[in-house]
Amino acid sequence: MQKIKLIWDFRGSNTLQMATHYNKHTKEFFELKNIDLIDSGHEMINDSHHISFAIIKKEDVNLVKQVLKPQRAFLLK
Repeated sequence: MQKIKLIWDFRGSNTLQMATHYNKHTKEFFELKNIDLIDSGHEMINDSHHISFAIIKKEDVNLVKQVLKPQRAFLLK
């Protein structure tokens, strides 16, 4: 199974709160659409840059990409 990590970037002040909040809604979306969410969370890049991420199966990427519009994505090994 190939896995894809989708990333949403948040830059500026209060980015930790925004990334955390976005991650919550991302989880709700996956549950609502019955899409397998392998992992999700948020990470600090620096004080003014945080990310929210979701790891999903490659076959689910197109649906998620169209609706949630991640800024970046990459294949995990």
